Amino acid sequence: MDSWDDADEQELPGALVTEYLERESGTRALLDDLERLVLEGEHERARERIRAFAENSPGVFFAVALSLTGSKQFFGDVEAQLDVSAADELRDLADTYPALQEPFNVVRTEQSHDRYNPVTGLSTTTTYHGEEEVPLIRYAMQSGDLSLLEATESPQEVLQVAIYLVQATNDALGASLEQDHSVNTQELSGLIDRREELESELDQLRAQIDELRRRPVGDE
Repeated sequence: MDSWDDADEQELPGALVTEYLERESGTRALLDDLERLVLEGEHERARERIRAFAENSPGVFFAVALSLTGSKQFFGDVEAQLDVSAADELRDLADTYPALQEPFNVVRTEQSHDRYNPVTGLSTTTTYHGEEEVPLIRYAMQSGDLSLLEATESPQEVLQVAIYLVQATNDALGASLEQDHSVNTQELSGLIDRREELESELDQLRAQIDELRRRPVGDE
């Protein structure tokens, strides 16, 4: 679906909006149902229906998704290619359905960049199990308002999960090198930044483990 985001800006917005306006009534009925699901906490059902909407009506989907972002550039392009009233119809979507902005944006990322449930947040809390003398980490991973994973584990168990993910990252990069695939500058720059952050956290982890090794077990 990259063509929808990467297409000629001089032509695309008008075509998307024209398709939306031809199906406005049915689309708003769908948006009403989706908003109800989101407000009721049915985030997984809402996302599945938005995905189906994107697959079955990609043009209308992208018109709605771009409208919900409130992009001034998009609305300006619509005014230039169609008219002010068409742009106002789309501005009303953002005002009427603010709860749908995030789920539509996530699905837009899925459709445009071949992602699935992209992670947008991670929350953590820590406790301590006195009998086992083990710190515990509770973590929850979110994709928009959708909860992807909740777990409570010890530090070494959490690090095992991190190792799996780093190994998968190495596998992906190794496959790209073997197949002579390039990695774009933005992704490569992000990889360098994440590696430096990881190395900094590992330095702190190493220091804390060394301190714990010097402390007798059970020492308060």
